[in-house]
Parts: sequence; structure tokens; C-alpha cells
Amino acid sequence: MKKIIALAVTSALVLVALPVLAADAPKAPAPAAPTAAAAAPGAPSCDAQATEKKLAGAAKTSFVKKCTKDATDAANKACTAQAAEKKLAGAAKSSFVTKCVKDATGVPK
Repeated sequence: MKKIIALAVTSALVLVALPVLAADAPKAPAPAAPTAAAAAPGAPSCDAQATEKKLAGAAKTSFVKKCTKDATDAANKACTAQAAEKKLAGAAKSSFVTKCVKDATGVPK
């Protein structure tokens, strides 16, 4: 009996969460992440920027790491603001922000 109740509750949560997440999925990357690899069409990735600056070795590694972190932070801030606008909370907010950041930067949160 407990398994049936647990299954019913889980099914209800999934049925409620799926339309919310599907409807709230961002259509375009967050505009607040200009240095992100995929933030804007044609925007150079952090690796491409490092190559343009002719960086190599430790300098390149450091630059790419900082660039990626900055892009992820900017995307996270923008995505969190979008989640607040949509009045998401809890697991729905976390899922939305994670997917939004990944879509915006190509890097999982």
C-alpha cells in the first residue's frame, strides 16, 4: 500500500513539474553572459579568445579558467533572475537555473 501511495505522489509531482519546466525552458541564451562560449552567435569561446591573444601554457590555462568562471557566473546571475521572474522555487528553480546556465555557456553549473 505504501508503494502505491509513493508511486501516486511521485507521479503527481512529475506531472506537475514537467509542464512547468517545458514551458519555462529558455528559447535563447541569457544576454548577460557576453564572454560565454555560446552566449551569442559568433561570440568567440574562451579558448578562442586565448588563442587570439596568443596565450600558451599556464597563462592560457589561467585565462580560460577565469573566462569560463566569469561567463558561468554571469549566466547564473541572469538565469537566477529569469527564475525569479517566473516565480520558480525549490527543485523547479534549481533545475531551470542549471539547464539555463548549461545552455548559455555550454558548461554545466
